Amino acid sequence: MTARRLSRTRAAVASAAVTAAALVLAACGGDGGDPSHTGHGSARAASPSASAPAERGGHNAADVAFAQGMIPHHRQAVDMADMAADRASATEVKELAAAIKKAQDPEIRTLSGWLTSWGEQVPGEDASAGHSGHGDGMAGMMTPQEMDQLEKSSGKAFDTAFLKLMIKHHEGAVAMARTEQAKGSHGPAEEMAAAIIASQSAEITRMKELLGTD
Repeated sequence: MTARRLSRTRAAVASAAVTAAALVLAACGGDGGDPSHTGHGSARAASPSASAPAERGGHNAADVAFAQGMIPHHRQAVDMADMAADRASATEVKELAAAIKKAQDPEIRTLSGWLTSWGEQVPGEDASAGHSGHGDGMAGMMTPQEMDQLEKSSGKAFDTAFLKLMIKHHEGAVAMARTEQAKGSHGPAEEMAAAIIASQSAEITRMKELLGTD
């Protein structure tokens, strides 16, 4: 009996040693991943906010509100940008609309991915446009009437309406992003908020120049 117990003890110790070694190797392997998978390069990968959100408390209610609000907000901007393809007359307006769509489509996918990973509801497609009326109370969102009027216009009238409405829309997005920066805890969401503030503030300046306003 003593020999048997000794044999079992030795086997258990050997098994524990193998398990510990495997855990160490797994931990070391995690540090050698390709930084390109973060989408932001090696400098961003090394950032605590990007690589270790759990250490900062993961996400909070402000992060969820930011994602759930920005998705329909971005979708409406994309809807407006789509109208410019065949309604705008100025090349600058068409180019601006294309840039808005190119930037915001990927952000919608990223925001949706965060909500899914957090076990939170992703806003449905019907919450995106003013036609549905779901976003009327959100910062900068167009009303159904404004979206209908924009859709029915063309040429220079469309250009003017598009620029005025998109300025208002961008200002709403910037306000939402500033709230995320002040109250959010999810590092990547705060980084997206900073990017939105920078890019959309620059676009607001450009749109005002096209309108000839300050």
